Amino acid sequence: MELALLYSGGKDSSLAALVVEPFYDVTLVTTTFGLTDDWQHARTAADALGFSFETVNLDPAVAEEAVDRMVSDGFPRNGIQRVHDHALKTVAALEYDAVADGTRRDDRVPTVSRASAQSIEDRFGVDYIAPLSGFGRHAVDRLVESSFEVEAGPSESVPKADYEGELRALLVEKYGEEAVDTVFPAHEQTYVHGRR
Repeated sequence: MELALLYSGGKDSSLAALVVEPFYDVTLVTTTFGLTDDWQHARTAADALGFSFETVNLDPAVAEEAVDRMVSDGFPRNGIQRVHDHALKTVAALEYDAVADGTRRDDRVPTVSRASAQSIEDRFGVDYIAPLSGFGRHAVDRLVESSFEVEAGPSESVPKADYEGELRALLVEKYGEEAVDTVFPAHEQTYVHGRR
């Protein structure tokens, strides 16, 4: 069975790929609005881990909507959630048997509710799988430490192909550099360089 896993090149989506690898023919899928070339970092990580890789284009109107929402809210949660929902549905509409992501039990954003998972499965005829949904951050960190070579650092300096990089670029374009600092709290990102 073929599974598309939403992939950023970070530790969570990389670990999710390892968890489902024994059961599926996994393709790591990075979605993009075409605003940056950050997706290339995910391709490099996917190659280093030995997985197939694909990029999928998302509707740029969703990025505009997400950024406007972030500025209106003053925080990124609802905008990132909107983009994740759109990405899952876009990838679920492709020719895969299952779609997965790297969401953890304790993630604040993005999340996928039972109702949303059921809706994706019913609408698109795929299985939705959240392989890390039973894992908390500390468990993930321990598994990642023993499984991958990882680079970590501030979100603005570590290359990663998640939604944040493109949304940051659009925020700067539409609202100026100060909008990024207002909307996004400082946090650490990870980028996987390969298996241990």
